[in-house]
Amino acid sequence: MIKSAVCSRQTAFIGLWIHDNVLNEGVRLPNNLPERVVVEIWQQLMDRAGLTTAGGEPIRIIYPGRKNDGRGADFRDAVIDTSQGIIKGDIEVHVKSSDWQAHRHHQDPAYNRVILHVVMWHNRQAATKLHNGKTAPILALDKYLESPSNHGVGLVHSPASSGMPCLRTAKGLASHTLAEFLDSAGERRFSAKAAQFQAELSQTEASQCLYQGIMGALGYVKNKPPMLKLARRLPLQILQSMAQGEVSDGERLARLQALLLGTAGLLPSQRYDRHRESQDDEWADKLEGLWASSNGTKVLSEDDWHLFKVRPNNFPLRRIAAMSYLILRYRERGLVEQVVDMIKEAPVSGGYLRLEKGLGVTAHGYWASHFDFGLNCRTNNPTLLGRWRAADIAVNVLLPFALAWGKLDSQPEVKEKTFELYRGYPRLAANTVERHMIKQLGLNNSLVNSAQRQQGLIHI
Repeated sequence: MIKSAVCSRQTAFIGLWIHDNVLNEGVRLPNNLPERVVVEIWQQLMDRAGLTTAGGEPIRIIYPGRKNDGRGADFRDAVIDTSQGIIKGDIEVHVKSSDWQAHRHHQDPAYNRVILHVVMWHNRQAATKLHNGKTAPILALDKYLESPSNHGVGLVHSPASSGMPCLRTAKGLASHTLAEFLDSAGERRFSAKAAQFQAELSQTEASQCLYQGIMGALGYVKNKPPMLKLARRLPLQILQSMAQGEVSDGERLARLQALLLGTAGLLPSQRYDRHRESQDDEWADKLEGLWASSNGTKVLSEDDWHLFKVRPNNFPLRRIAAMSYLILRYRERGLVEQVVDMIKEAPVSGGYLRLEKGLGVTAHGYWASHFDFGLNCRTNNPTLLGRWRAADIAVNVLLPFALAWGKLDSQPEVKEKTFELYRGYPRLAANTVERHMIKQLGLNNSLVNSAQRQQGLIHI
C-alpha cells in the first residue's frame, strides 16, 4: 500500500511537470525534456484515435507492451494494428529520433524486434534502421500537442489502467474461473515446451538436447543466447570425455572449467579487464595452462556476454562453473538416464525437493569464495546453483524434456509422472512478466499459488 501511494505521488508529480512545462508553454517544449517525461506523455496519448507515423501510416495501439528491465527496447511484446495487419514486437521511446543512432541502437541486435520508434521530435530525415537491415516506423508526439485543445484531456491522470484490455476482460470473473483459466494456460505452456524438446530430439542426441536446455536456463534471459551458443560449440560428448581417466575429481573439474570458460572467452587472458586480475591467482593460472594445452575450438568473444547490471551470483562464469559440477556428478550413467530415473523415483508429494537437490550445486574451493577471476566474495558464498534457479530449471527444462523423452521412448509412466510433478510444483520466484500480468489481469497474488499458474501467466 505504501509503495502504491509513492507511485501515485510520482505519477502525479510527472503529470504536473507536463502541465506546467508543456501545456502552459503551448508548442514551446523545453529543450531539456527528460526521456521519462516523453514516456509519460506517450502513455497518455497512446489510446487516442488518429495516430499516424512520420510516413503518414495510421496505427492503433492494441497493447503497449510491458516495461523492459533488461537489454533492448523500453517496452517488450507490444501489439499494434497497421495497414499491413497486426504486428507484435517492441517499442523504443526517445526524446529525438536522432537518439536512435546516437545511442548506437542501429548496431545492437537486441533492438531488432522494434516495431515502433516513439519520439517527441522527429529531427532527422533518416529512417530508424535496425541492426538486421529492416526499418521501424517513427511516431512523433509533438504534433499531438500543437494546441491547447489537444493537451487537455487526461494528461495528468495516472496511466495505470491505460492499454490494459486484459483487465477489462478479467474484471468480474469468479476466482475459481480465473484459477481454471491459469491452470489451463500453464498446461498449454508445459505441453508447448515438451513439443519443442520433442522436435529437437528428432534432430539432436538426447543428452546433448538436455545439456543445451540446462545451459540456456543457466543464462537467464540476458545470457541465454551465448550459453546456447557455447553448448552447441562445445558438445557434451567432448566434455564427458574430459571428465574420464584415472584422475581426481578436482583435476576433472579443472579440465571441464578450462574448456568451458576458454571456449566461452571468459578466461583472464581473453578479457578486456584482465589487467584487474590478481597476479597470484593459482586457480586461474591452472585453467589458463590447461586451456593453452588443449585443442580448443573457436571461442566466443567477451562481447557476446551480458556482464553489465548482472548480479554477481548470476555471473555467467559462476553458472558455467555450476555446469561443470553437474557434468561431473552425472558422468557415470549419463545425464539423461539419471535425470529420468530421478523423476521416476520422486514422490508426487514433495518430489520437487528431490529435483532441486539433483540440480543444486554447492562449490568447494575457488568458486566458493570468488564471483569472478580476481573478484573475491566479501563473505564466502559457496552456492553456484541455488534452490530458486534449480526450481526454475526443473519446471522449464527437466520436466518438459522428460515428457518429450517419455513420448519418444514409449514410456507412458514417465509422461504421467512429469504431469503429476508439474501440477504439484509450488510457486517459483516471481519475475517481471508474472508481476506485469498480475497487474494486467487485476489478480490477487494469492491466486497465483503454483508454478503452473505462474507459467500460465507467462503463456498468456
